Amino acid sequence: MNKQYLSGFAAILIALLIIAPGIAGAAPKIGCTASGYENVTACQAKNILEEEDVFLLDVRTPAEYSYSHIEGATLIPLKNVPAHDPVNLPDDQLLPNRMKELPKDKNTKIVVYCYTGKRGGIASQMIADAGYKRVYNIQGNIQGQGGLIEWVNAGYPVVIDSAKWSANYPHYV
Repeated sequence: MNKQYLSGFAAILIALLIIAPGIAGAAPKIGCTASGYENVTACQAKNILEEEDVFLLDVRTPAEYSYSHIEGATLIPLKNVPAHDPVNLPDDQLLPNRMKELPKDKNTKIVVYCYTGKRGGIASQMIADAGYKRVYNIQGNIQGQGGLIEWVNAGYPVVIDSAKWSANYPHYV
């Protein structure tokens, strides 16, 4: 092998060694910190909720909350979702304007959930950006399905209005 090719090969190898770890860590993984909050499985969330001084936050719409929710959850909707709730809440009733209702202690554990984990992730980032240090989003299976779906699929209890649930989520009955 001539020296010119060898030095080019060495440069490419060094570049790959520098870039590869960054690429491998780019996608958020379950159980790993992602920009100030941690995605957790339903099982991990249940374990966290069994501890003391944990704030459980449901960021879905009021209609979704009335169908079913995890017992003890505080409802502060992230945003309006007309597909799930025809009522359009004013901005002052949504999470960006209700952050003062979160625990004063920024070290309080906050477990966040929505229906699938997507709104929960957005809300978790918002809460972490506000300085909270221990924020957990239920986003837990390999298909990226999280939230209340993951919680129910894991067999954990929910407070439910069975008539509303059956009418709105017949594919989960």
